[in-house]
Amino acid sequence: MAPFPLSLTQLLGHWGAYVVYLLIGFAFGYVLEISGFAISTKLAAQFYFKEMTVLKVMFTGIIVAMVLIFAATGLGLLDYNLIWVNPTYLWPGIVGGLIMGVGFIIGGFCPGTSLVSAATLKIDGIFFALGGLFGIFLFGETVQYFEEFWNSSYYGRLTLMDWLNLPTGVVVVGVVLMALIMFWGGEQLEQMIGGKDKPQHRWGRRAAAATILAGAVLVLIIGQPTTQDKWTRLAPEKEALLAARTVQIHPGELLANLADDQVKVVMLDVRDEADYNLFHIRRARHLPLDQVQAAIPELQLEAAANTVFVVMSNDETAATAAWKLLVAESVPNVYILEGGLNNWLTVFGHDDPTLQQTPTPSGDDRLHYIFAAALGDRYAAADPDAHHYELEYTPKIKLQMKRGASGGGCG
Repeated sequence: MAPFPLSLTQLLGHWGAYVVYLLIGFAFGYVLEISGFAISTKLAAQFYFKEMTVLKVMFTGIIVAMVLIFAATGLGLLDYNLIWVNPTYLWPGIVGGLIMGVGFIIGGFCPGTSLVSAATLKIDGIFFALGGLFGIFLFGETVQYFEEFWNSSYYGRLTLMDWLNLPTGVVVVGVVLMALIMFWGGEQLEQMIGGKDKPQHRWGRRAAAATILAGAVLVLIIGQPTTQDKWTRLAPEKEALLAARTVQIHPGELLANLADDQVKVVMLDVRDEADYNLFHIRRARHLPLDQVQAAIPELQLEAAANTVFVVMSNDETAATAAWKLLVAESVPNVYILEGGLNNWLTVFGHDDPTLQQTPTPSGDDRLHYIFAAALGDRYAAADPDAHHYELEYTPKIKLQMKRGASGGGCG
């Protein structure tokens, strides 16, 4: 990826970042206001097919952002994994959309446009914004009564590309074409139902449409980087970390972090099922190496500022391969268990009489211990007491801040 800072705070400092946020918020509100989004009758006319400004303005913003984002990712200037995508809860989303739609028709505003209207001191906008705040309060006080439904039909970070199983470029071109057709159809409805005149300066509209369509075609042509492409870009920096042993953490450091309530440790055991069933660390998640790629979207959603991912195999070979996949896809705070489960057992299993070390282990990334039975995490070494060990090691875990969720669109 391009050598850009991780955040505006790193680039401009704390207050400099807030100035940028303020300018973006002001610009967004200004665009909404000059588009007429502070006028409830203009917004409500959308639902009677008389005034399609909402469709044209908001969908223009959507397709422009979409084309710029995926063009930037295709050119290696942006990592799409670092952009927050709201997880999908299908039925709660449908019900919530219906409730918001009814409120939009009755009140003439959505939450965002009501704030724009309130900022221009329009009485209906002020009352709608106050009603929205009351609704937020009411939701917070009653959500426990329908929390099961609220968290139902979870699909994770679901995109159109995932749903349709199509390449990103094909979806981008399709959405842009759909938007342009809707823009044309919206103007026909405005003329037929709303009595509007034909828009003037049609050459400007055609040039804008051609530009955005050309951008979508560019996205289709350049494609999106694969995980291997991403790793190739990162390899010079990350291979140095592997060689310097800065991401391989001692078993003692893993145990100390497991006992730390301020840190959420997610252990990913990437071995095959047979080895995992023989022995694994308690609470370690079985995620075979060939399934790591598919699990990355869920791991990205699970990641937080205090989350550490530790990948492990019998030695380090499979764990290192998994580490490369996760790092290439920008999963934060990923480390490798130093020496793998063999080293863990050497440190914490030496006094277990049921464990017998293999004199001459064969092959790479194989277990060096013989187990009397496949007991999984029921061996004492699977859950050692952190207070019983005083181990010397160099701490290596440094938590990176994760990007947070952000709102978008009209709401």
